[in-house]
Amino acid sequence: MSLLKTIDPNPSFEPKHRAAEPERLIAGSPAFRTWLQDTAKDGKVNTGVFEATPGETHSIKGETFEFCHLVHGVIELTEKGKDPVIYSAGDSFVMKPGYVGVWKTIETVRKIFVTVT
Repeated sequence: MSLLKTIDPNPSFEPKHRAAEPERLIAGSPAFRTWLQDTAKDGKVNTGVFEATPGETHSIKGETFEFCHLVHGVIELTEKGKDPVIYSAGDSFVMKPGYVGVWKTIETVRKIFVTVT
């Protein structure tokens, strides 16, 4: 088993499809696709690619730490009680455990992610 893993930003295998959970939906009807590409530490560390179409949802991280690098698209994140921040292709950010806010996809976004629970 190799300890080096390349994350493909344009995977050719079928993703997991899902819609926004009704209790988290704010506006639109965003669709989500996830291509999980690696998992470690008994499922506590996950890496892959995520894509979302335009819409707006409540984002609640709970105990999860998430690093994101945007491959394409534009989003606006508004942490509860803070000013909105816009991220676009090439930007990277971290949402720490306890993060609560709004995720607004302005242009279909694709990100490479690493989550740790």
